[in-house]
Amino acid sequence: MSNFQHTPLDEISKIHEKLRSTFESGKTLPLSYRRAQALALGRLVQDNAEALLNAIYVDVGRQKLEANMPEISQVVGSCVATADSLESWMEPEKPKSTDALRSTWDITIHKAPKGIVINIVPWNYPVIIALYPLLGAIAAGCTCVVKPSELSPTVSSLLADLLPKYLDTDAYAVVNGAIPETKRLLELKWDHIFFTGSTTVGRIIAAGAAKQLTPVTLELGGKSPVFIDSDNTDLEIAAGRVLWGRSQNAGQLCVSPDYVLVPRDKQDALVAAFEKAYDTFWPHAKGCLDEKSEMGHIINTASQDRILKLIKGTQGTIVKGGQSEGRRVALTIVKDVKLDDVLMKDEIFGPILPIVPVDDVNEAIRIIRGRPTPLTIYLFTESAETKNMFIQRTRSGSLILNDTFSQLGVTEMPFGGCGDSGYGSYFGKYSFDTFTHLRSSTNVPLAADAFLKIRFPPYTEQAYEALTPGFRVKVPDV
Repeated sequence: MSNFQHTPLDEISKIHEKLRSTFESGKTLPLSYRRAQALALGRLVQDNAEALLNAIYVDVGRQKLEANMPEISQVVGSCVATADSLESWMEPEKPKSTDALRSTWDITIHKAPKGIVINIVPWNYPVIIALYPLLGAIAAGCTCVVKPSELSPTVSSLLADLLPKYLDTDAYAVVNGAIPETKRLLELKWDHIFFTGSTTVGRIIAAGAAKQLTPVTLELGGKSPVFIDSDNTDLEIAAGRVLWGRSQNAGQLCVSPDYVLVPRDKQDALVAAFEKAYDTFWPHAKGCLDEKSEMGHIINTASQDRILKLIKGTQGTIVKGGQSEGRRVALTIVKDVKLDDVLMKDEIFGPILPIVPVDDVNEAIRIIRGRPTPLTIYLFTESAETKNMFIQRTRSGSLILNDTFSQLGVTEMPFGGCGDSGYGSYFGKYSFDTFTHLRSSTNVPLAADAFLKIRFPPYTEQAYEALTPGFRVKVPDV
């Protein structure tokens, strides 16, 4: 059992004040400080990997590989890479001006930390979503509060215990609790809020931040579709990769493939491929409900009841799964799902995979475009034409070809939503960018006054001609 303790409400303001004072002192600005803290975060994870893995298992039921791959080793590697790259990230940029006069103005873009920031963390990936944004805040020179989820109390308690042992407590803090503690935190003035969670709560966070003009990164979710271009892909490979992606954390993650679109004349062949992959993944007596299956469990009774209600309410045909035992729900594959089915209303966030038959790729794109912008679109195709159609005619946070879930390991590209699935991004340098303000500066030489003083009153026709050259530039024809 975790020793989950809520941070006293009267302590939250004191923590905020301490972190504000630390930031204003300039302590977090030097490269040496940021590198040391980033590496200390990496050591925290590496030294305590087993404890973190055990805590993840207790809270969300993910076994060792499924927990270590996206959460533990990812953080350690990113901390080292950030420390190695930080000096170049922090360097001011010197844009080149094509204007002869401005070329002498020392145009500079400085990488300024935003200040004191907060990361509000969900329960489903409680380590990496707590520590990746924290790493970005450290790299940017900010101070940061991490607010873990009360629904993952074992991990949250462990983080509250470990962070003060490795990181500077004047600059970084964990605040544990539930709605009252989160509400109190959001009453305070932050320089950036980073939130990962549901669209409903995301709207509340954004509305609250707007009152104080606080910038926000929202990492939300939505129904991430899969289109399987059955004439231009291997159905068995596609089925295995989609099923694996849907099984991660029992479907309880924002990038989980939510529903599958496939040409209707190939639906049966795809179902057969899913059944084959299913029996290969879970050959045990009870399938994925067996203790040997290594499937994660549902976070709580309310979520489990919601998922079982969806399974009971679908008008599609269940071809695999549908059962529940203990805290697990079997991964349930449903074919012949219509667009008005209960499974197609909201993000499922659980181990159900609806298959929606469509006429062709054009209908698939119309369906995707007619719904809120998803966090991810998964496209299985070897066709350059189909790929270009999706690039040009759909919107999403990311477009992933021929796999699911594994994009979370690609730190060289930004991870984030678009529209209904959120805004802002992070991973790698993009985490640094999220908590960094691009502060511009110029230094107009005093020697330029011989020319620049023509802008002063009284205005003359000579000044008008000299200072408005854009009117006389010939704009080329298209």
